Amino acid sequence: MDILGTYLWWGVTHILPYGVDHVLFILALYFSSRHVRPLVWQITAFTAAHTLTLALAALGVIDLPSRLVETLIAVSIAYAAAENLFRTEPAPWRPALVFAFGLLHGLGFAGVLSSLGLPAGQTVPALLAFNVGVEIGQLAVLAAAFALTVWFREKGWYRRFVVMPVSAMIALTALYWAVERAFLTA
Repeated sequence: MDILGTYLWWGVTHILPYGVDHVLFILALYFSSRHVRPLVWQITAFTAAHTLTLALAALGVIDLPSRLVETLIAVSIAYAAAENLFRTEPAPWRPALVFAFGLLHGLGFAGVLSSLGLPAGQTVPALLAFNVGVEIGQLAVLAAAFALTVWFREKGWYRRFVVMPVSAMIALTALYWAVERAFLTA
């Protein structure tokens, strides 16, 4: 497999199946609204932000401790999911918050990419391919969520029996990860 294909594949597999934390973040965004427009704004903000920090970190411009980044990623997931428990629609400022969270997630993606390494002389194409792979993985998560919920998103019980319990499980899982990443891992 060539460099582009390899890094594209690594980007996809970082989300599916290995990026459970990023999958839960995307699902928290998905469950924040029954309407497409707020979701598109959030996903766009997330993509722009994580693309920026992925590139900056991969090129050595930004370097933060992995433990801090991974802990804050977990906190961002918990917050995004918990907000779904208290709001029926995302706040107008949510895309800005998602952008900030995306900056963290991009640093997480860069951590994975740095462990894989970037090929000399092909750094930019490999970086772009990895990022496109991440986007494909995220779109696959959104497509699966939509396919599983399309028939009942407009039902009166959808929020109570789907959004609330799923968001609560995501928030609790992410809080566990935050504690684990901050205090229980070396």
